[in-house]
Amino acid sequence: MPALSEDLLHSCRRLHFVGIGGSGMFPIVQILHAQGYQISGSDNNPGDTIDQERAMGIPVSIGHDPSNLTDAQAVVYSAAIMPDNVELVEARRRNLPVIERSELLGLLSRRYSNCVCIAGTHGKTTTTAMTTQILLAAGLDPSAVIGGKINAIGGSGRAGSSDTMTVEACEFVDTFLHLSPDISVILNIDDDHLDYFKTMDRLIASFHRFAENTSRTVLYNGDDPNTCRAVEGLTKQKRISFGFSSHNDYYPDDIVWKDGAHCAFSLCSHNGRLLSLSLCVPGRHNILNAVAACAASLEAGAPLRALAEGLSAFTGVHRRFEVLGRINGITVADDYAHHPTEIAATLRAAKELDFRKVWAVFQPFTFSRTALLLDEFAQALPIADRVVMSAIMGGREHNTYGISTADLAAKIPGSVWFETFAEIRDYILSHAEPGDLVITLGCGDVYKCAKMILGLPVPV
Repeated sequence: MPALSEDLLHSCRRLHFVGIGGSGMFPIVQILHAQGYQISGSDNNPGDTIDQERAMGIPVSIGHDPSNLTDAQAVVYSAAIMPDNVELVEARRRNLPVIERSELLGLLSRRYSNCVCIAGTHGKTTTTAMTTQILLAAGLDPSAVIGGKINAIGGSGRAGSSDTMTVEACEFVDTFLHLSPDISVILNIDDDHLDYFKTMDRLIASFHRFAENTSRTVLYNGDDPNTCRAVEGLTKQKRISFGFSSHNDYYPDDIVWKDGAHCAFSLCSHNGRLLSLSLCVPGRHNILNAVAACAASLEAGAPLRALAEGLSAFTGVHRRFEVLGRINGITVADDYAHHPTEIAATLRAAKELDFRKVWAVFQPFTFSRTALLLDEFAQALPIADRVVMSAIMGGREHNTYGISTADLAAKIPGSVWFETFAEIRDYILSHAEPGDLVITLGCGDVYKCAKMILGLPVPV
């Protein structure tokens, strides 16, 4: 098989994506399609993303078959694709370059001299989206790779004409180490993906290597001890801290909540108050995300006025506290939160809004995370007034832990769980009342349950 190099994107113009419907694939597809590459793809499951790709004129096959490769010059695959996938086998038989999605994103990041890579266990999608919106307001015409869709760019990827790029940098199986950041952001480091990292020390060490790979500036959460450990010993990079505390280089002050979903605050630095900002997304955690986005945007060349313009126009990210509709007086929302810290932040934000009761509909994702963080889930979910859960979505794993949602339900008094989304739909519609908020939580396909509650079409 040919060796992978930075010349791949110059020599290969016809690319086939195996698992093209994945959230990590879509922004790369959007960028390369806009840059004139001929893209094709395949996936096992239909969905909204594939509908959008087909609307772009990209041929997408449902199901994997060697014939799907047609005249592709290189094949890209997602981490969820197994090595014996028939399309990967065919690509190797043809001696085509085969590259994993994160490796391709790494090659793509090297094309930009002002590449902003945003990492962290929590908040990286929202912060990357906020930063992108600010840089658009600044007229810097960035390219973007975001793990969620935003209205400002009509998706999760964007091909700009400048040397500026924003990238959501995911730590899972060290994929962010393929990136070449000029500016990096570390929002926080929490106990996730320990099935891979095993210990917090190894997770922190990985974030340290990510920071070391940064050519210019590392921005970090100065209030988070794990993040502070990760940036210790950096010698070649400028370091800038952000947080809620005034000892940081950037921090918020004069926070005023207009209601549970809107707030105003002053962005401050060691030079005093820089400007007043408005935010239209709920939750205290999003104030910190906004401060990080502002600091990163200033470092990337945005003027102060773009911070206010960009944040005031930011209305959130797909699957981040996204209100999908209302039925029988019940508001139905969906959120990607799948770690206890994220769930707690989302539910606290929900409780600050003017709803009678908050219902959490949670789909545990992966057996390892559920088993390792069982007690933490049992503490976070009861922030809601009512807790309903589905069976665990195993994802890439086999249940070697012998774990079940029943184990979690036993730790949450009053909670219920069901094997199917249809059963959850029926339970919610029978028990939720006008004025309630029902929010589905999880990084799997629990959003389908929200749509079922609303009676909306659900991809098969």
